[in-house]
Amino acid sequence: MTGTGLLFYSNDIENESEIDLLETTIPHIIKYMGSKKPIIEFVAKSINEVHTNENAWVTDLFAGSCSISAYLRRKYNFISNDIQEYSCVLAHTYFSNLSTYNYQEVKNQIDKVILPQINWYKKKFKSFLYDYSKIDTIVGYQKVETAQRDLLKKGKFDNSYHLFTKYYSGTYWSFEQCIWIDSLRKAADEFKGTPLYYVILSSIMFAMSYTTQSTGHFAQYRDGNSDEAVENIIFYRQKDFYELFLKKLSELINCLDNSLKTLKTSSLNFEECLKLIPNGGTVYCDPPYASVHYSRFYHVLETLVKYDYPEIDFKGRYRDDRHQSPFSQKSKALEAFATMFDGIISKSAQMVLSYSGSGVVGIEEIITLANKRFNQNEYMVSVRTLGHKHSTMGRFEDHERDVTEYLIIAKTK
Repeated sequence: MTGTGLLFYSNDIENESEIDLLETTIPHIIKYMGSKKPIIEFVAKSINEVHTNENAWVTDLFAGSCSISAYLRRKYNFISNDIQEYSCVLAHTYFSNLSTYNYQEVKNQIDKVILPQINWYKKKFKSFLYDYSKIDTIVGYQKVETAQRDLLKKGKFDNSYHLFTKYYSGTYWSFEQCIWIDSLRKAADEFKGTPLYYVILSSIMFAMSYTTQSTGHFAQYRDGNSDEAVENIIFYRQKDFYELFLKKLSELINCLDNSLKTLKTSSLNFEECLKLIPNGGTVYCDPPYASVHYSRFYHVLETLVKYDYPEIDFKGRYRDDRHQSPFSQKSKALEAFATMFDGIISKSAQMVLSYSGSGVVGIEEIITLANKRFNQNEYMVSVRTLGHKHSTMGRFEDHERDVTEYLIIAKTK
């Protein structure tokens, strides 16, 4: 690590008012692996230090759940980019001015759209409306769920909004929860061209995240092969989807007002995005560091936004066009870092890069590469570290792990 400055920051939140401020600044929408919200001050401090021209753009190159742009949205103009389109929806939500909307009036408008849809489904598919509280055996549960999953084999429904009901009933959600997803998706389209379009979609995502019977993401649904698993699945099957949707919709309308700054969004791979951003400014990079692909864990959110009735594969019913990130492939990751560094240098931009000490590529390799690429182009490179707890999103027996987060900072001299 020769030639780097190694600095240490604390991530302690001193009082409850700071926690309240954070929740107001970044209303929670989805459960997200690798979210920077728990260490937001650590990251934002470094962006603030290198981004000295407040009229220049900050580019969030791998925006994900958009916590960085949400936190700094009143301070900087942002370009929020992610190859996944659902990320753009989250970014637009955080930058929306909802101060002119009345929650009750919006709810009434939504009800006019969804209630005929819901009633149509309940009349047409009455036999699929199960009372999960009456299921008390594994066999009984599997009979109910298998019948719902078999809807995928049926022909087209006589309803233009049936994607989730057909594709995902009896998987991550029950049939009844899926008809709410489809009906609310129709409601979102009624508000296209207004901020409410993004806010409704985000509220659906929230309800999807907190009613799914999977472990906080959507890599696979659980089969229910044990009494304990069935009991847990039934708990989530009985959750009221619309109630959770309305809770989040109300919260967003009541807390999001004018950010006073400008947002641009794109759904490009990182190379194409770097070619198009303005010169100068700052690029914040939070590339994937694990060997799993985010498109596998959040494919249903992508399908919600695109609503394109895709071809699906495997038990998890994944989209067949899922993006495979080079940063998640050990044989390709270091080359991807080099390409990213060169793209940032070509724009004379500052860089703040987040990476975990447990990533696909060893952190020392990345630091060595950053020094080589940036130092020969009149940049100064420094490194900062922070220890924190990282959520495994239920992929392992331990739900949290101690990790070291690194920030590699490249600033023009």
